[in-house]
This record gives sequence, structure tokens and C-alpha cells, in this order.
Amino acid sequence: MAEIVPGHTGRGIVTAVTRPLRPPTAQEFVLSELRQAILSGRLAPGEPIRQDALAEQLGVSRVPLREALKILEGEGQVTYRPHRGYFVTDLSLDDLLEVYRIRQLLEGEAARRAIDRLTEEDLERLAEAQREVDKAGAASDIMAMTTANRRFHFILLEAAGMPRLMRLIRILWDATDTYRAVYLGDERNRQRVSREHDVIVSAVRSGDVELVVRVLDEHRNAAVEVLRQVVASGPAAKD
Repeated sequence: MAEIVPGHTGRGIVTAVTRPLRPPTAQEFVLSELRQAILSGRLAPGEPIRQDALAEQLGVSRVPLREALKILEGEGQVTYRPHRGYFVTDLSLDDLLEVYRIRQLLEGEAARRAIDRLTEEDLERLAEAQREVDKAGAASDIMAMTTANRRFHFILLEAAGMPRLMRLIRILWDATDTYRAVYLGDERNRQRVSREHDVIVSAVRSGDVELVVRVLDEHRNAAVEVLRQVVASGPAAKD
């Protein structure tokens, strides 16, 4: 079964879509809506989260909203400012570069461990995720592409069999989700991601560990160069 969620004008985060029935709790529903709003850019980096208006839009009380915001704060996706409330996390350039540098170190280690552990089933899942990235990118479906892109990378990295390492990598990905959505909002960047994923799949299939690590580094660096400009010209640069 599905329900029709009514749309709202302006910057409201709820859109008119047909979607599965709400998750079993109000908190999970609100958390899902907030994640989608941040990933899609409907809630942009640095934007205040107006709790009263948002609770009314979603048809919930302030309690599950506050609980969801606490979870997102723990993930680094929103920031609480005393006497001002919650804001979508707005990274400084130094923050962004630090996150991507740490990702380089951790993901390089995971990739080195993963290559020899990947099965044929893993390789097919990786290729299928890449096809989903291509399909979503061609349709300009940023949410679907963001989801497929994350699945693509984590299929490779999770093959390392290092759950603690993966928890750290997920935190770093969560911290930059808003900027990833901005990056994929440009058609040229979507095309670049698809091309680079093809190279990654080829490198993984070759079994050349150092090639895989180098290609992943180049993939991240391409995103960093674009996001460097986005962050440098954003609200944080003007404070």
C-alpha cells in the first residue's frame, strides 16, 4: 500500500509524491523526511531548521522532531547553535578537506583489504549499482543517484570485512551528504561520476590493488576540486 503525501509551496520539505506507508514511529518518519530533504538540497548547507513550521508540515509534534534532529546532530548532518537552534551543517573549507583526507586514508586501507575478498557476486552487485548510478544520472534524479553512488562505494569497501573501519567511513560520508547532493546537481559532474565509476569497476576487475586505490583517489580529488569552490563561496565563507 502507499499514501499520497501532499505538497507544500516555497521551501517546505514535503513534496507531492506517492510513497510507502509511514515507518512505524513518528521519529523514523521525521528522520527519513529530513534525510531526504538534506540529500536533495531542499534543506541547504547553513539553512536554519524552523522546528515549528517543519512539525506542522510533517503533521507531528515537536518531540519526534527533536529526537530526529539529535540523531542527525550525532551524524554531523545538522548543528545546534545555542539560542539559535538547529542548522544544516555548513562545512568550512578546512573541514571539507580534512574529511576527504581522512576518507582517503581509511578507504585506501579498506580497498586494499577488499580486493582479494571480492566474490563474483560482489562484482555483479558493483556493476549493478553502477548501472543504477547511470540510470539515475541520466534522469537527473539526484536522490536516486546519491543513494546508488553510496551503495556502489560501500559494496567495494565493505568487502574488506572491517566493520569498525566502515563505521568511521560512514560517519565521514554522512558529514558531507549535503555537499554530495550539490555536486551531483550539476549534469557535468553526474557524467564525470559515471565515467569514473566505469574506470573503478575496470580496475577492481583487474585485481590491481594499487590501481584501484589510485583511481579511487582521483575520483575523490575530482569531487574535492568542485566542492572546494562550493564551500569557499558558501555562507561559511562570509561569516
